[in-house]
Amino acid sequence: MSADNHNNVTQQPQLSFWQIFNMCFGFLGIQFGFALQNANVSRIFQTLGAAIDDIPILWIAAPLTGLIVQPIIGYMSDNTWNALGRRRPYFLIGAVLTTLSLFIMPHSPTLWIAAGMLWIMDASINIAMEPFRAFVGDNLPKSQRTQGYAMQSFFIGVGAVVASAMPYILTNVFDVANTAAAGEIADSVRYSFYFGGAVLFVAVGWTIISSKEYSPQELASFEQHANHINTSENTNSRTSKQYQTGGIIWMLVGAIFTAAILTQELDKQLYILSIGIFAFGPLQLFCARKLTQTTQAANKQRGNNGMLFNVVDDLFHMPKAMQQLAVVQFFAWFALFAMWIYTTAAVTSHHYATSDVLSQAYNDGADWVGMLFASYNGFAAIAAIIIPFLAKAVGIKFTHTINMFLGGMGLISFMFIEDPNQLWIPMIGVGFAWASILSVPYAMLSSALPAKKMGVYLGIFNFFIVIPQLLAASILGLLLKVFFDSQPIYALVLGGVFMMVSGIAVLFVKQDN
Repeated sequence: MSADNHNNVTQQPQLSFWQIFNMCFGFLGIQFGFALQNANVSRIFQTLGAAIDDIPILWIAAPLTGLIVQPIIGYMSDNTWNALGRRRPYFLIGAVLTTLSLFIMPHSPTLWIAAGMLWIMDASINIAMEPFRAFVGDNLPKSQRTQGYAMQSFFIGVGAVVASAMPYILTNVFDVANTAAAGEIADSVRYSFYFGGAVLFVAVGWTIISSKEYSPQELASFEQHANHINTSENTNSRTSKQYQTGGIIWMLVGAIFTAAILTQELDKQLYILSIGIFAFGPLQLFCARKLTQTTQAANKQRGNNGMLFNVVDDLFHMPKAMQQLAVVQFFAWFALFAMWIYTTAAVTSHHYATSDVLSQAYNDGADWVGMLFASYNGFAAIAAIIIPFLAKAVGIKFTHTINMFLGGMGLISFMFIEDPNQLWIPMIGVGFAWASILSVPYAMLSSALPAKKMGVYLGIFNFFIVIPQLLAASILGLLLKVFFDSQPIYALVLGGVFMMVSGIAVLFVKQDN
């Protein structure tokens, strides 16, 4: 995959199994860090004194950093080409920062330092993670992209299995303490984060040294040969007037919403939504100003208006497939976020009958949640092998529907299974849903994206992963308090319902033949 003979290459070659293996191997390390975060951060927050109602707002760092970082890194990597490549420089930067964050996080002395470290750690993970999706789109021809995304899902499952189970393994196999004094992180959690940092750096490093990238000229040649539709050129471009009107409307709605929260003394977590709505207004006014400052001729080259303009402008000119898949992603990721932030609290309170973070029962339950998370990721690794065959048999959309219903029913069943030792069974369905979420939408979307904007569009696609998580962080605590007496088990039930809605929504996505 060198750039030496790009002028003579028109058809993108297929890669061997081991080339695909090497280019996806780094995802094992990234998911190792991500899984440690998902399985243990709520536990760290509660250990440092967080109330159950505060956990969603503390978790806001994770989706918010993704919302900001991923489109920026996508845009930057689209416009990068140096000795290390196009995407790989960002793999390296993200791996170094994430490794350091994993080493520091379990030494947080206070709740707010831990919350701040979550911001830093999640931003670092996103720097490394975002270009990996575009890496598959860059390096594989359309016929192999489903295989590439499935390979990523496989490594995500394998990495997360070990990472999620680490505290349990350290406690039950190596006799490392899983309890600590008040306000201190257990040794089993600390050592897991150390090990995770090392694994992440080595795995991402292997992908960097064992994989190469195509030059921009080669990618352009491949795209031209494939007669790829250049979706970045839009004949119905959004005008300055449209941006100005949209900006004013969004700011007005955001201001009214914020005033209502203040005057009606609504839950303060709703400020996340109201401020987010308001903030989208100035971004559109910025785009309006950029367009009015340029001549009519220059407007034809909208790509010259800078990163911020282009990210917002591309958001309004997404390929049709992205618009339709946005609904699918919204419901799926709302469900996942509910599961990640509430499973520990749900299992310890509903199945172990305790909310005392210093008790042995609570910590045993929290360790068991780590094993449950490991199990669903293990089942996801198996599902990643099965999904391509299932898609050939029943179609890619119906495959996703089946998997999402399996996951939804699995989450709902937590309410009715009394023996915690049986909770691994619904994780089979959750694992199939997770593997499907990580591969099917990207396989459906990849053919609609132009090579020169692969990174920024996949970064924008992340909006529809992040926005439902921001919504969940804003309203889940309120919903549980108002309707379910703050019982976290109902967050899993609601997540299961949303997962099945996502499975229905995918049936309405129209695909080009």
